[in-house]
Amino acid sequence: MMVNRTITAPILGLALLAAASGVADAQDDGTECSRNAETTAEMQSCADEALAQVDSQLNDIYDAIIQRLDSDGADRLRRAQRAWIAFRDAECRFQGLAAEGGSMNPVIVTECLASLTARRFDDLEAYLNCEEGDVSCVPLAPLE
Repeated sequence: MMVNRTITAPILGLALLAAASGVADAQDDGTECSRNAETTAEMQSCADEALAQVDSQLNDIYDAIIQRLDSDGADRLRRAQRAWIAFRDAECRFQGLAAEGGSMNPVIVTECLASLTARRFDDLEAYLNCEEGDVSCVPLAPLE
C-alpha cells in the first residue's frame, strides 16, 4: 500500500504538536520544575517527579482503604487496582502513539501516567469520604 507522504507528514506534524501542547498544559501545574523545563530531558525529569509523587500518594490511600476492608473487599480492590493499572498503562501507551519513536514520547506517556494516577487517587479518596447512607460507596470499617 502506498502512502501519500505529502499528506501524511503534515498530519503527523499536527498530531505531534497537539500531543506536545497537551503535555505542556498538563505540566503547567504551578511547580517550579515544570515552569523552568526547557529541554526534553528536563521535561522528562519533571514528569518523572510528578509521577513519583502522585504514585506515592495513591499507594498511601490504597493502603488506608485496604486496612478498612474485610478480606473479600480487599481482594476485590486488589483485582480492580491491577485491572486499572493495566488500563492506565495501555491508555498512556496509546496517547503517546503520535510521538512513537520520538524524544517527546516518554514525556507524553509519563505525563499521562501521572494524570491518570491523580484521577485514580481522587476516586479512591472519595471512598474515604462517603456520607453515611450513600449506597454507591464502598463499605469501609470504621476507624478505631
